[in-house]
Amino acid sequence: MKLYKIDNVDEFMGIVDQCKGTVELVSKEGDRLNLKSQLTKFVTVTELFHNESLINELELVAYEKEDIELLLKYMFGN
Repeated sequence: MKLYKIDNVDEFMGIVDQCKGTVELVSKEGDRLNLKSQLTKFVTVTELFHNESLINELELVAYEKEDIELLLKYMFGN
């Protein structure tokens, strides 16, 4: 699924933390950032979400059905 705008990074990362499997951000260049990694959270993700030009080109990938459902509920508010 494509990410267009995350208003509350802490809330979003809390949802990611609830996921059982791997959740990745994929850039248009194909770089994969594991959002479950503490290093990624503290170093990379904060910068990505604060630079709006980068977030327009990112795709979110989850591999577990339950995680996909959880993320979709968050993204669409229900």
